[in-house]
Amino acid sequence: MKNTTIHHTTTPKLKKGLKENYKADLVSGFMVFLLALPLSLGIAKASGFPAAMGVLTAIIGGLFTPLFRVSELTIKGPAAGLITICSGAILAFGGGDEGWKITTAAIMVAAIIQVVFALLKLGSLSDFFPHAVVHGMLAAIGIIIIAKQIPVLLGDDPSLYKGEGPLELLMDIPKFITHAHWHIAVVGILGLFIMFGLPKIGLKFFKKVPAPMIVLLFAIPLSIYWHFKTTEPDYTLVTIGDFWGSLGLNFDFSWIGKFIFWKFVMMFLFVNSLESLLTVKAVDNLDPYKRTSNFNGDLLGIGMGNFVAATFGGLPMISEVVRSSSNIGFGGRTKWSNFFHGLFLLLAMILIIPLIELIPNAALAAMLIYAGYRLAAPKEFLHVYHIGKEQLAIFLVTIFVTLVEDLLLGVAAGIIIKFIFHLANGASLKSLFKAKYSLDQHENTTRIKVYENAIFSNLIGFKKMLDSLPRDTHIYIDLESAKLVDHSFLSFLHQYQSDYSLEGGIFKIHGLDDHKSLSTHDLSTKKLVKK
Repeated sequence: MKNTTIHHTTTPKLKKGLKENYKADLVSGFMVFLLALPLSLGIAKASGFPAAMGVLTAIIGGLFTPLFRVSELTIKGPAAGLITICSGAILAFGGGDEGWKITTAAIMVAAIIQVVFALLKLGSLSDFFPHAVVHGMLAAIGIIIIAKQIPVLLGDDPSLYKGEGPLELLMDIPKFITHAHWHIAVVGILGLFIMFGLPKIGLKFFKKVPAPMIVLLFAIPLSIYWHFKTTEPDYTLVTIGDFWGSLGLNFDFSWIGKFIFWKFVMMFLFVNSLESLLTVKAVDNLDPYKRTSNFNGDLLGIGMGNFVAATFGGLPMISEVVRSSSNIGFGGRTKWSNFFHGLFLLLAMILIIPLIELIPNAALAAMLIYAGYRLAAPKEFLHVYHIGKEQLAIFLVTIFVTLVEDLLLGVAAGIIIKFIFHLANGASLKSLFKAKYSLDQHENTTRIKVYENAIFSNLIGFKKMLDSLPRDTHIYIDLESAKLVDHSFLSFLHQYQSDYSLEGGIFKIHGLDDHKSLSTHDLSTKKLVKK
């Protein structure tokens, strides 16, 4: 397709973008709404927030963030990847309404820092974190989600597993099976079959309707047939209550002077920003019109959205990958599809709250277990292993420390192991963070010779240099003198090469003939072999 078939919109007030694309964006927005409604409820419930607060976050993500220079095709809303931090924060802050409101205050502070980062154009800081650490972090989050949702899926009494960590939860699975409420568990297990089985069925109907909505089409009638509302415990069904009456300034800064408050501020800031920016990169690759998003603009929109949502008691939002990729699959063209998804969610909270309160929590647990599995699937472990054994070690250390301690320590441990491997492979301490290169510019050609290390920790320096070059220049990267070129750096170069080529430029990478790869993967870490 030609780029001229799409009309860029910088705010939802631009009528031309709406006029030209509203049909496609309206349909996609509705389909994404069907996906977002149950997921937003489930994520909020698993996070320890009132269920409707997940929908509130998605509404604000849809109606408010398009006012900023956010990525055209990303959908903003609560994400499974933040469940662990949200639930941990609420418990750390005392639980209940008090813990919830102190948590929203921490989210508000993190959101302010996000806005400052965006205004300082620090969106590229996400490039600092090595791929194995990021994937390890996400896999650990996936395992934690699965562990926490298994007893919910089986209809167990929450008092049975209150306060247990992820490893304890996994060890207690036999106990959860023994105490299962099987009427509830049948709904959850059926939901699992639908979530995991539908992608393998080739029927057109199942491709058009999101799997979570099909789960609800079965779960709600079963909850009515089995009289869940009157025969099962209160924790069985979603509870919305007086949503509109509960809207207000739901935050509490009473813990702002304590270390634990700032610890969670940093966790929200780190994971929220990183996962959002990684999603924007992924969605840009899927964009049929090959637009390049403004990362700082997207971070600004996310930060402002997080501040508004948290003010009213909502969860943190990100550019969410499942809903965003679905938006592309459903034919979304501009950020109006995000706006329409938010509008449909708003209408749902006005018109169908009684129907929403017939949804079994076991059905939402099935959706979240599937989301967790996508983050921690065996193929993720195999993929990292194929890149290199040292990458797998970093990946596993990140997962283990996150499960045993917490996410920040897990990421820190992964980065430390990464540095240890680099030093063992000949990297010098003085060049771990400093980009060393020489430029030879002649007319419309730039030759860049890289020295010492080309690794994740000095990648930002190289990126700034490349971004400063004229876009019409021919770029040649010479890695012949680089002692070590790691996977994160090579992945960045190849992605930059792809983007640069789409703009019509020439970007060549050479000089790796004398380097030894640490695995058979094309983008594995490469070490210069002394002649």
